[in-house]
Amino acid sequence: MKVLITGSAGFIGYHCTKRCVELGYDVVGIDSINDYYDVQLKEDRLKDLGLYGKEFELSSHKNLKFKKIDISNHVDIMKLFSVEKIEVVIHLAAQAGVRYSIEHPHSYIKSNAEGFLNILEGCRNYKVKHLLFASSSSVYGMNEKVPFSVNDPVAHPVSLYAATKRSNELMAHTYSHLYGIPATGLRFFTVYGPWGRPDMAPFLFTKSILNDEEIKIFNNGEMERDFTYIDDVIESVIRLIDKVPEPYDNTALISRSTSPYRIFNIGSSRPIKLLDFVSSIERATGINSKKKMMPMQDGDVITTFADVSDLSLEIDFKPSTLLNDGVLNFVNWFRGYYKV
Repeated sequence: MKVLITGSAGFIGYHCTKRCVELGYDVVGIDSINDYYDVQLKEDRLKDLGLYGKEFELSSHKNLKFKKIDISNHVDIMKLFSVEKIEVVIHLAAQAGVRYSIEHPHSYIKSNAEGFLNILEGCRNYKVKHLLFASSSSVYGMNEKVPFSVNDPVAHPVSLYAATKRSNELMAHTYSHLYGIPATGLRFFTVYGPWGRPDMAPFLFTKSILNDEEIKIFNNGEMERDFTYIDDVIESVIRLIDKVPEPYDNTALISRSTSPYRIFNIGSSRPIKLLDFVSSIERATGINSKKKMMPMQDGDVITTFADVSDLSLEIDFKPSTLLNDGVLNFVNWFRGYYKV
């Protein structure tokens, strides 16, 4: 089976590409390798996948190829679908970051809206068998009921990033309805682990603690996040590849549709207080942190908490990596990669 993985130089994309190659899928990875964060980290991920050459066009694996492509380039995306005869798409490329979207809104429309439209057009014109696409826990926005269920209304996002992710779900459903494209949305909850993103709390906290620098604790620590270890996320995605959605006859369920469309939460279902997460990093590093309490940031929410009952029923798996184990793995990777 030929699988297209967009954002393959990104955090989740790298891990997903690596696992798919190991499982024997015929993988095509694409990424623009932009400078939203450290380009060297992205390039090192590609090197770790066995890719090399000027633009990583060469591969040490027979079942992996990479192309440097921006998903917002309609011509390049259509050419890619035409040449590669893609069967499954795992769409992970996006302009990420909640706070960055407040300062740079246009980049989110270009990548997350226009880029996703190009992917949908590729799926429509070249008869893709299954589209799996990244959404986000941020779509729950101002929802106060916890845990967050895929059948809860999601009408009140609090950041443009969240709004674009919700728009992706609506766009995917429209194409699923109009053209019969089987589409599965993946609402990721605070993914962390080795090769993680430098703009996310686990990375920022670990870097500051190891450098004996002050860490910023927003909302005075009164925050909870459903931290989900990367291996659990990838296992969930892989198991869903063959779970092609079918039309459902009960339209009262928001997560299903009379079209071949589904939504799943991908989370640990164990929200962790931010200060407890910091304590876990302190244990892994053996260093006490210097904390600076800060007010709530625009675009943030107090709690994220995933109801993954639908996911568990569908794939007979539930994210289960314990926080201390996952954090230790991340800290060990960080020390090794940055030679700290």
